[in-house]
Amino acid sequence: MNLDFQKMNNLIPAIVQDAQTNKVLMLGYMNEEALQKTLEEKRVTFYSRSKKRLWTKGETSGNFLELVSIKEDCDNDALLVKALPKGPVCHKGNDTCFEETNQHTHFLAHLERIIQDRKTHPQANSYTSSLFEKGINKVAQKVGEEAVELVIEAKDDDKALFLGEAADLMYHYLVLLAAKNYTLSEVIEVLKQRH
Repeated sequence: MNLDFQKMNNLIPAIVQDAQTNKVLMLGYMNEEALQKTLEEKRVTFYSRSKKRLWTKGETSGNFLELVSIKEDCDNDALLVKALPKGPVCHKGNDTCFEETNQHTHFLAHLERIIQDRKTHPQANSYTSSLFEKGINKVAQKVGEEAVELVIEAKDDDKALFLGEAADLMYHYLVLLAAKNYTLSEVIEVLKQRH
């Protein structure tokens, strides 16, 4: 990045956007040190103009912003930070600093985010975490089993059973994508290219 920190007294505005919902979460300011810390620790850090120090979002609340990517704008004097929020972003308890609800408009994106969280932060009683622990072969095997069960249900006329198996297959497919470090959006891009 070739950023121009001189335009605004060594600070650059950083617009934070949810990496999954694309909702704008907040605006903060970064100096060079805050940007470096953000890149190194993968948690969004700002320069607090009121506290006159570096401030990692979530350092007191635990509602961190886990870094996904950072892009500079065309004038090299602003940043677009894509992150995954670990709770409400606003200090007033709202999802965003603009009093908007940060909802997933597509449930599969929400489910994909939960699956990724179980991979990154395993939980003892989580079925998803247990799948990741068993490894890629077990995850792939589960996708195969669920596909066969869906095919079997497709031959009958039981809507509830068919949709249940379709949901099982979709869930295990998303787990397999996460296990391979791929995302559903990457698959969608392939489909778009084929279209």
